[in-house]
Amino acid sequence: MPHPKINRICTLMPFVMSFSAFLLCLVAVATGWDKGLHDEGSAAHIFQSLIALQLPFIVVFLLTAEWNRLSRVAGTAGLQIAAAALAFGPVAFFGL
Repeated sequence: MPHPKINRICTLMPFVMSFSAFLLCLVAVATGWDKGLHDEGSAAHIFQSLIALQLPFIVVFLLTAEWNRLSRVAGTAGLQIAAAALAFGPVAFFGL
């Protein structure tokens, strides 16, 4: 696979996974999924997996980045951090 294509995939996957984790939190709140359990339910485990599995994509993104275009790399990394923060928003707000 060409180097730019790998970088593009590793740029997009953290956004997709963060948005999926965000939607998962909203669905869990709206439907009451896993409510009343004494321990973490499946929604929490899926959320944790979506967040943790972003790390390999971020590492590969940083390894394949064009460092001569530092502002683009920093901007993309900042947006990836903001997307992860968006995913953690419902967790903090609703105390999940």
